Amino acid sequence: MLDISAQVTALAERATELTETRPRVLVALAGAPAAGKSTLAAAVHRRLRDQRVPAEVVPLDGFLLDTAVLDARGLRQRKGAPETFDSQGFLHLVRRLKTGGEVVAPIFDRARDIAIAGAQVVPADCRVVICEGGYLLFDEAPWRELLPLWDLTARVDVPLRELRARLIQRWLSHGLSRAAATRRAESNDVPNAERIIGRELPAQFLLAMRH
Repeated sequence: MLDISAQVTALAERATELTETRPRVLVALAGAPAAGKSTLAAAVHRRLRDQRVPAEVVPLDGFLLDTAVLDARGLRQRKGAPETFDSQGFLHLVRRLKTGGEVVAPIFDRARDIAIAGAQVVPADCRVVICEGGYLLFDEAPWRELLPLWDLTARVDVPLRELRARLIQRWLSHGLSRAAATRRAESNDVPNAERIIGRELPAQFLLAMRH
């Protein structure tokens, strides 16, 4: 099993240090699909809570466009690509988080494959917000406008070959055949990963989530 304790400790410690000089710290945790962003964000969140630092995780996936909208735009098969998100909505949310106070955000329900509005509340006393998603350090408009809003940036670094294997396994776990899982991964997920890797913005932390 992959040991990420050192990386979790480093990120949590730096975020805690930053709370000494600002009322709320925004952490960007970026990386390609299946890199391990959600796992790492959850672990950092637990570590901060254990240290009595009020923290929340806000995933980008809450801003995925609804399937009906994707169908209307001919983008259903590209779900997860940059243009399948409400990028301006997410940018607005991050700016609100930056100003402090209570902020309400959507979450993505994977079981039902829909985003649910108003499903998460970041309370006014939250000191660290960990935002996680593929396009948080992405050098395309309007995503690059996020960069100056982050107080701490980290990227999960996984070789493309390993990402491909993980992405196929993800679809296998959903009950697809090997051929269908490979087709789904290579037609959409792998191109998204390649696009993210090819347009990376600098990160303060590079985290190796490799087996």
